[in-house]
Amino acid sequence: MDEQSPFASPQSSPEIPEEPAAGPNPDWSLGAQLTTRAVVAGCLIGSIIACTNIYIGLKIGWTFGASIISAVLGFSFFAMIDRRLSVLETNIAQTAGSAAGSMASAAGLVAAIPAMDMLGNPISWWELVLWSLAIAFLGVFFAVPLRRQMVLIDKLKFPTGTATAETITAMFSDGSVAIAKANYLLWSGAFAGIFTLSYYFVPQLESPPIDKWTGIAILATATAWGFKIYLGPALFGAGFLIGPRVVLSLLAGAILGWAVLGSFVQSQGWAPGDVNSFSDGPRGWILWPGVALMVSEALASVAFSWKTFIRAFQGVAAAAESGKDDSADSIPNSWWIGGLIAGSILTMVIAQLVFDIMWYYSLIAIALSSILSVVAVRSTGETDINPIGGMGKITQLVFGGMAPGQIPTNLMCAAITGAGASQAADMMQDLKTGHLLGASARKQFIAQLFGILAGVVFVVPAYVLFTNAYEIGTEDGLPAPAALAWKAMAELLANGFSALPPYSVQFVGGATVVGVLLATLRRFKTIAPYVPSGLALGIAFIVPPYYSLVMVYGLVAWLIWKAVSPQSCRNFDFAVASGLIAGEGLMGIVNAVLTICNVPSLT
Repeated sequence: MDEQSPFASPQSSPEIPEEPAAGPNPDWSLGAQLTTRAVVAGCLIGSIIACTNIYIGLKIGWTFGASIISAVLGFSFFAMIDRRLSVLETNIAQTAGSAAGSMASAAGLVAAIPAMDMLGNPISWWELVLWSLAIAFLGVFFAVPLRRQMVLIDKLKFPTGTATAETITAMFSDGSVAIAKANYLLWSGAFAGIFTLSYYFVPQLESPPIDKWTGIAILATATAWGFKIYLGPALFGAGFLIGPRVVLSLLAGAILGWAVLGSFVQSQGWAPGDVNSFSDGPRGWILWPGVALMVSEALASVAFSWKTFIRAFQGVAAAAESGKDDSADSIPNSWWIGGLIAGSILTMVIAQLVFDIMWYYSLIAIALSSILSVVAVRSTGETDINPIGGMGKITQLVFGGMAPGQIPTNLMCAAITGAGASQAADMMQDLKTGHLLGASARKQFIAQLFGILAGVVFVVPAYVLFTNAYEIGTEDGLPAPAALAWKAMAELLANGFSALPPYSVQFVGGATVVGVLLATLRRFKTIAPYVPSGLALGIAFIVPPYYSLVMVYGLVAWLIWKAVSPQSCRNFDFAVASGLIAGEGLMGIVNAVLTICNVPSLT
């Protein structure tokens, strides 16, 4: 492939190897790995992050990842007392921390559970504990057989996982280039952290209101449709990592979905409500073809790779394409199969006892979760965006037809799917990090389980505390935007498929055909680099356009850097991107504390 092609990703260019550039250091395997101190440190850090994620998630509908934060804080703590963790211990700390930190979203505590509360179905703390334990493990077990396909064979990028590996590598590196990389990471992280703290006090820094400053009508219209300036450092850095093909696909999807299709359906009266309304606005309408495009392309890609996919489930040694046989440290089939059976039974029992959901509905939701977890993992691996909401919406649509009018069944079966998508993608990010560092997948799996247990212990009391202190679903209390979206969708589907927006079924069918076509075209190696990503196109229909735009800014910056100084870009692009992601992630915790303490902004 011509490396000057605008669609060539950084990793596909022969000039820029996959990071970490040096690969795993053989000496790392001689150090400790699954130790008590690494697991405990990761569990504590991740659990603290999970508690802040509950509040922030109920406030703004968004949560923070814990991988890089756990790695940096775990390493820093033991370095300060002169008892440094080894590289692979640090990886275990980030694995446990990532699992614990994700429990706010995996347990449904920022979406499905508060939606149930708002519908007049409060859930006791002990019921929340049982529910969280039941569903949180499912995604981990779903992820295990996907590792060989997604990480070793497809070699998906998993930007956050790669950035975490780069961060850990930089902390342990030596030599002039390694020290320079660490410095680049440190300075970019410091910049991102300072910027993130600054925009807490001056929100206009994060999203400058250009339309209000200039008074230009067209800018006001663009802003209303989500095409506004947003300067989040983490997504800017992700634009460095995921490559031009995917970034440009996100941009195309944002334009096609929001500017073209969204405005068209509103003008036709099919979605006459507010732009961001899920019930009767363009956002709720374009969500359906976006999810259809994303799901069809991902599942078609899996179907085309059915042989290697079956080998992954059978636990056969790594395929020849991976160039590595790591079966000695692979996760035994008996672990994940036994865990999946036990978790499924527990989920069906708890769902019937707590929510009066018939066991066969839960079984269908688990089956859907296993399929949609594949979509979530591929989506995260390619774009670093895990479309948990979109996965939940598919399940809500299915149960809107199967169990019309049964809102608890609709919501909580979707929560099963959301948990599977959340945990499967989270674990695969960690396994990508471990693969790049040469870690044992089996030991990471154990750390993941400990992290989930710790997360449940912390997040349930935190949720109970916050919901007792604030009224959920109000601007004066905790607005819970994600929960409101799930609630609105459940109410929308209460009457079955007839409640879908006008003409959306036809567009869903067309998007499905396009998704399969894109997956088919990707099979031809000569044109594959130029075929848009169906996953990215679909995700751009679901998330606000400014998320896609900020990654475009990152891509443009990367292309300019590469043109001006190719050698410098080759050496340091991943370090800079990792610093931007880590800096915003770390300072995001500080901002969360400031929010909890009601520290006012300056403007």
